[in-house]
Amino acid sequence: MSLHSHLKDEMKNAMRAKDKLRLGVIRMALSAIKQAEIDHNTEATDDNIIAILTKMVKQRKESIKMFTDGGREDMAANEQAEVAALETFLPQPLSKDEIQQLIETAITESGASSMADMGKVMAILKPAMQGKADLGAVSGQVRAVLNQ
Repeated sequence: MSLHSHLKDEMKNAMRAKDKLRLGVIRMALSAIKQAEIDHNTEATDDNIIAILTKMVKQRKESIKMFTDGGREDMAANEQAEVAALETFLPQPLSKDEIQQLIETAITESGASSMADMGKVMAILKPAMQGKADLGAVSGQVRAVLNQ
């Protein structure tokens, strides 16, 4: 089952359960997916949907930080609930050991030996880690390995 149809099924389930928060989050996600389809004039694939959902989670995490810094714990809690709802549709995150193993494999595959080869390594890692790891943090780890 594609992720798009899974989202639609979960929207129906949320309607039946009268879960307003989850329903709202799923509707926002479907709306973002539809907007991306219109913008790019293509059908959304699972990889595109994962990228959209990952972006939505990242935005909400930034909002949580700002709300917490501003003393709005009620708003931060609402954003956290939305993050939890969105994360149910994302793949399981990779463990630190799995990330390190993928980095080492990508470095050997690309023959990277210096920072000049960082792009080659990230090009291999991005498809394998999309939605499963924070690529910004992974980039930092790759940089640390290549600088040694």
